[in-house]
Amino acid sequence: MTDSGMEITADLVHALLLEQHPDLAGLTIREVAGGWDNQQWRLGDELAVRMPRTERAPDLQRKERRWLPVLAPRLPLQVPNPVRIGEPSARFPRPWTVMTWVPGEPLDHTTISRGAHAADTLAHFLRALHVEAPLEAPTSSDRGEHPEKCTDGFDHFFQAVVPGGIADEVRAVWDEAVAAPEWEGPPVWVHGDLHPANVVVSDGTLSGVIDFGDMFAGDPAWDLAAAWVILPAGAASRFFDVYARADEATIRRARGLAALKSLFLMLMGQNGDRGLPGGKPTWGPAGRAALDRVLSGGPT
Repeated sequence: MTDSGMEITADLVHALLLEQHPDLAGLTIREVAGGWDNQQWRLGDELAVRMPRTERAPDLQRKERRWLPVLAPRLPLQVPNPVRIGEPSARFPRPWTVMTWVPGEPLDHTTISRGAHAADTLAHFLRALHVEAPLEAPTSSDRGEHPEKCTDGFDHFFQAVVPGGIADEVRAVWDEAVAAPEWEGPPVWVHGDLHPANVVVSDGTLSGVIDFGDMFAGDPAWDLAAAWVILPAGAASRFFDVYARADEATIRRARGLAALKSLFLMLMGQNGDRGLPGGKPTWGPAGRAALDRVLSGGPT
């Protein structure tokens, strides 16, 4: 159910396509599990329909439609690209988007077996993405800040899910991030939401990145947290060697943000296990594994 109470079904998606993009209406429609702001339906073999579920989702889709065609050509991994726009109508009151489908299995449902390859791949992807953003690039209202401004959120997640035996270690990582200097470079393009459900894996390594709705211009540490949140144990050092642009302060912020993201994943997993709205059962194990990697240390 969306936050407006409207159920999004295959029949609704088909009717919208028939109404606005009839040349696509004959393609097979299959629901894709997952999704938070958007409910996704695979359309044939090469496309997907993203249907907004929340009040903020239409703006996120507009952002993707505006900027992904600019970013995608220079990125070395597959990313979704908008190909059609669905307009609000009597059938469905919000805009929606037909995107290209990024093949592969989301990382929260599989594992990376080629860790060195994945580290190199992610580093090259983020080097290509993290270029100075134009003045008109979007900013973020709920992420992108220095860790010291995210302490309330960290404390909430910490109290909800951190086991007592590792609490001091987790707090120490966060305190190091809070104490680190701020990003002093120009705002760069940042994906903003790199976690296991937003990357896809093929042949044991990263093959695509999805869901750019939270992209913004700012501190690259928000993406560099993926060295722990996404990559398998032991891969962070290789990642940072290949990325080759992160100073000590940026790595400290990134590691703290990785702890924050890990706790969030654990909380969403806990909510999923309890059957609470928005909960994601597969995120819990992914979050705990990521937190273990964070606590194993930074790159050497």
